[in-house]
Amino acid sequence: MARKSRKHQAEQEMAYAMAQYIRTALYIRLSVEDRDKRGNSIETQQMVLETHLSGQPEFQVHDAYIDNGCTGTNFQRPAFQRMLADIEDGKIDCVIVKDLSRLGRSSIDTGYYIERFFPAHKVRFISIADHYDSETPDNLHGGIILPLKNMINEAYSMDIGRKVKAQQRQAMRDGEYVGGRAPYGYRKDSRNCHKLLVDEEAAAVVRQIFEWACAKVGNNDIVMRLNAAGIQAPSHYKRLKGEITHENLMGTGMWQTRTIAKILSTELYTGDMVQGKTKVVDHRQIPAGADNLIAVSGTHEAIVGKETFEAVRAWRTQVAEESKEREVSPYTLNIFKGKVFCAHCGCNLHRQRNKRKTMPDVYIYHCLTNSRVKKGACVGVTINEHDLLPVVKNILKIRLANTLKKYAIALCGEADRQRWLDRMRDNLIQSRTQLVRTRGFVQGLYDNLVRGIISEEEYRMLKAKYDADISTHLGEIDGLENGIAALKGQIAQYEALQRAMEDVKRSRRLSVDLVDFLVERIDITHDHGITLTARFEDGWEQYGEVWRQCVNI
Repeated sequence: MARKSRKHQAEQEMAYAMAQYIRTALYIRLSVEDRDKRGNSIETQQMVLETHLSGQPEFQVHDAYIDNGCTGTNFQRPAFQRMLADIEDGKIDCVIVKDLSRLGRSSIDTGYYIERFFPAHKVRFISIADHYDSETPDNLHGGIILPLKNMINEAYSMDIGRKVKAQQRQAMRDGEYVGGRAPYGYRKDSRNCHKLLVDEEAAAVVRQIFEWACAKVGNNDIVMRLNAAGIQAPSHYKRLKGEITHENLMGTGMWQTRTIAKILSTELYTGDMVQGKTKVVDHRQIPAGADNLIAVSGTHEAIVGKETFEAVRAWRTQVAEESKEREVSPYTLNIFKGKVFCAHCGCNLHRQRNKRKTMPDVYIYHCLTNSRVKKGACVGVTINEHDLLPVVKNILKIRLANTLKKYAIALCGEADRQRWLDRMRDNLIQSRTQLVRTRGFVQGLYDNLVRGIISEEEYRMLKAKYDADISTHLGEIDGLENGIAALKGQIAQYEALQRAMEDVKRSRRLSVDLVDFLVERIDITHDHGITLTARFEDGWEQYGEVWRQCVNI
């Protein structure tokens, strides 16, 4: 009879050992509306779960997945998605929650995970407060009560949503402002956050904008005048007043045409409150129709007269209609969209077409800062797309070749790579087997203490040793799992770059997908100096580090 290999024996031994304990995920969720309910706090949920597991050593906690401030009406939650990924990777055997509402408040989606997803991945599901355990299929909770509770949880969530929405809609009908921040030109009353008061400093700017628009000054010219005068853009003005603190909301500090367009189309400046222009559908805010609008007249002091507002609206509508009537032939595909920048001011270069009668149209990239933001604010950049393409292609060829050489120096050939991966997998099997054995020793240790075979002092000493061994094994497993995944990812990146190199050599014109894969950004100076920031060169250093770590494991 042929002898079994050590690897095969180790795999069988690990499979047997793995069956002796249950890798458990603790899932905890706290939504915004639950924060005032002490029974649902993060700490309370964690205590309930840990208390339930005490005295059941077969449940070994793999990780606690906590979503703080996340709604239960959808499942796009960071910790929940991370838990699903670990389930799909085979790292989890059981999921435990305090109650069904923590898993979710959508009856269809919650039912899918409990009845389809978890069983398909052989994952046990336990809801403590609902006395539900998927390993007891004869339990009536699985047949009737469980779906009913899911529907109750969903109904509860929907009821809260309806009440909040109804309250908000009623506030709109009462002429109360329900927005987060007051529009530019106004401030909120310190005694009533739903009441708007005129901010005279900003209101003067708003009046000036409407006066220019009444004189048929275009949005771009208005922007140039405001920036030339050094008037702060709304976001920076609001920061000065303490109404905005987050850097992501600050913008460039310069006025933009879209800001002017928004101000000129906002009826609120006439003293009328018009709200409900957007609505939430499937957790996304989208424009709403006219039937969703709620308009209340005379709710606050006006900044501009209604006659002025209507005159501006009529003129802007006329300009828009005339623009639609112009015949426009389609542009060619812009393969560098969002990737070409002015090296002097940092603005995205605008792609413009110069039409020709007898020859193909010419496309150029140029900086709009001097014509759209402020005169003299930038040195200025202009470059022909026909001149840019071959330079970028040549840069990519050189940089790809250099990067691939660095990858190739570290790679020892496909056979050697596979040998290292096999070695790491064997080490992983051994570490997991040793972990299971050590956990078994801990369980037996307690039994020996109860039966009087060992003393309390011996128990404490051995328990400390086994706990230290468990920590060591867990660290080894984590390092090996991460190392294998990282090494596979880096090899895949190397192979993708090889294919990209072939595409660059073979293709006469770069494709959108290829540019998106290889190029982070392209900065161009006024004298056509080109600096390309690649998306693949940093990967080499990461690859080298991963490879060194993996070889030493």
